[in-house]
Amino acid sequence: MKSIGEFIMVGRFNIAFFSVLCGFLLIANAIAKAPSNDILSGYETTKIAEHTWYIAGPLATPNVANKGFMNNPAFTITDKSVIVFDPGSSVLVGRALIKRIRQLTKNPITHVFNTHIHGDHWLGNQAFINENATVKLYAHPDMIRLAKNGEAKVWIDMMMDRTEGITKETVAAIPTENLKDQHIIKIDNISVKAHLNKKAHTITDAMFEIIEDKVLITGDNAFRQRAPRLDDGSYLGNIAVMESALKLPVEVIVPGHGAVGGKTILSDYKDFISIIYNTTKQLKDEDDLEPHEIKPKVIEKMSKYKDWTGFDKALGKLIGVAALEVEANDF
Repeated sequence: MKSIGEFIMVGRFNIAFFSVLCGFLLIANAIAKAPSNDILSGYETTKIAEHTWYIAGPLATPNVANKGFMNNPAFTITDKSVIVFDPGSSVLVGRALIKRIRQLTKNPITHVFNTHIHGDHWLGNQAFINENATVKLYAHPDMIRLAKNGEAKVWIDMMMDRTEGITKETVAAIPTENLKDQHIIKIDNISVKAHLNKKAHTITDAMFEIIEDKVLITGDNAFRQRAPRLDDGSYLGNIAVMESALKLPVEVIVPGHGAVGGKTILSDYKDFISIIYNTTKQLKDEDDLEPHEIKPKVIEKMSKYKDWTGFDKALGKLIGVAALEVEANDF
């Protein structure tokens, strides 16, 4: 039989052990609930061709929850190096993308290609400059010009505002290598062909064909299951680019936003913007209707796309932009 003193000592030991256990559980719970430092946590790296991978970004606009990450970064591993396409909206995304690449290869990252001026696609450049000071950054000449003339700061400030300061470390690493239309850049055993246009999603768009893999990186010239923004672009220009892209010898399409797929991404997106523009033009030409009067008629024709992210919110503005283009084209 234990003495009273022994019972007290055992009780004290149990209480101490219980306190320590509770402490460990509280710490473990806090760690589980703490946000990951890896901005790409939860987003898979998916192989889409023999040499090429991508990460499907969320469809929401930049916010605190997604820390500004929203595009589809992609990369191709050659026999000696790595090529990156649209490394994301901040240095945080760029660093996380480098970690993903390093899980697959130790090859140096030597080339980065940017599809257009919108910073959610290219502000991750900074991480690759930090990784390799000799990395080459490629873009449409007009993207480089606009970025230097203030557009880079606009996007830096926008990301800061939308993420409430999460992207504060980001500095704009503006591309220095000017692309030309139909330019083929040979990188080891891989050929990257640039397809430039005058005005589609913006006046700065470049699409990249990874010839050996039959992959096309469209940037925001094509969206999948997400309503676009065409304030800086042209409906007719974007439709023409989709028609040209459909003729390319590619099999895998990486849209600017939305999951990878086949050429139906191009035809669906062409259909999406064509319905809006053609319906707007018809109703303005025949009945001189205003955008708010046109909207119900457009909705009737777009049941296939009503579930696209942002459809309800974006449609009114998209019709307004189409109406302005119709008027401009009538002169």
